[in-house]
Amino acid sequence: MTAGPEAAEGAEGAEGAEGPESAQGPRDAEGAEGPESAQGPRDAEAGASPGGRWVSALSLANLGVWVGWFGPLQLLLARQAEHLAPDHKASTLAVVTGLGAAVSMVANPVFGALSDRTTARAGRRIPWVVAGVAGGAAGLVVLALAQGVAVVIAGWCLVQLALNAAFAALTAAVPDQVPPRQRGLVGGWLGVSQVVGILIGTALATVAGGITAGYLACAAFSVLAAVPYVLMRRDSVLAPTARPPFRWRTFLTGFWIDPRRHPDFGWAWLTRFLMNLSYSISTMYLLYYLTDAVRYGGDADTGVLILTALNALALLATVVISGIRSDRSGRRKVYVIRSGLVIGAATLLLAGWQTWTGAIVASLVLGLGFGVYTAVDFALLTDVLPTAEDRGRDLGVINIANSMPQVLAPVIAAPVVTHLGGYTALYTLAGALALAGSVLVRRIRSVP
Repeated sequence: MTAGPEAAEGAEGAEGAEGPESAQGPRDAEGAEGPESAQGPRDAEAGASPGGRWVSALSLANLGVWVGWFGPLQLLLARQAEHLAPDHKASTLAVVTGLGAAVSMVANPVFGALSDRTTARAGRRIPWVVAGVAGGAAGLVVLALAQGVAVVIAGWCLVQLALNAAFAALTAAVPDQVPPRQRGLVGGWLGVSQVVGILIGTALATVAGGITAGYLACAAFSVLAAVPYVLMRRDSVLAPTARPPFRWRTFLTGFWIDPRRHPDFGWAWLTRFLMNLSYSISTMYLLYYLTDAVRYGGDADTGVLILTALNALALLATVVISGIRSDRSGRRKVYVIRSGLVIGAATLLLAGWQTWTGAIVASLVLGLGFGVYTAVDFALLTDVLPTAEDRGRDLGVINIANSMPQVLAPVIAAPVVTHLGGYTALYTLAGALALAGSVLVRRIRSVP
């Protein structure tokens, strides 16, 4: 990446000039730059660039985490619930995903906070990436071998616990390494890795040759995808003398970030929660939506894969360019607001146009909106973090707004589909939530 004002120009995301890194000297295997190692963490310097190779490795590792999550979420868990409890497939899926999301909601901020305090020679974040990916793969193997609902619950909770450790560390590495004026671009590439991870996870679940093979394929991919990032060993190092003493009360109360003292952080959390609740409600029953509402004539698994691929293509058309434009203009909110309106429109299409053609159009529209939202909202969030020292914890608290909707979505969606209007009501509700999240972004004051 170049380090001038136009750092968000095209090729740097893929290749990246090595100028800034070579000019300052490459970070050693411990990632130790004097001020950070001796005095504790700080924000990435305004002129520093992480380099294209690091961004690529980070994005690949992030992609592997999303494969580990969404291969199961898109197809495998639904098929497993259908196989193990055919008469109660919807409620079984809701219990499994809801409990897993509850684990995720706790794990992400806790592991983020622990990574803030880690003094390993390899750095603060990399040890948690290694442990998290290994544990996530182990959970996927448990799911592959599961013969009962209880084992499925245990396996999925392990996947959520471990992969959230890796995800918290990867997310916190961005403000560690990337200056604010380039975070829209990096957020764009992380958005690419997210949607490609969802697509690859869905594809592996579809073509691997069954539930067991699908889980094992996702596990292998997640592990291999993390290897380049770990081998680069570029990480911020916290000296033991810079780590504050551990006190349980301080540690636990630190997860409460008072919105009265940090109102922009509070509004950012709330808007992300609403947008993710909309998304979770929209995607949780996609397989059943195709079979029960659309009456899709072909194989429903293939239908989900097609819609996921179209969504991915549309997202890829907007995710990087929107991050670049946001960095260049210095504006974040207008992009997030407009993307929320587009996402809301897509869910309303699913509510009112319940045909295969309607599902295709809605998937394309959803991809266009979510591409902009994914890149720019992430950059916006890193701009409102209260402190540099606790960015792993604070991003973990933000990520509760990703995982809590997964807990609430089945609680909300199941009765709506069953008793309160079916899929029309479900997707109308999702649209209303997206629109509310879009409007409330305007309440954030410190970010243009």
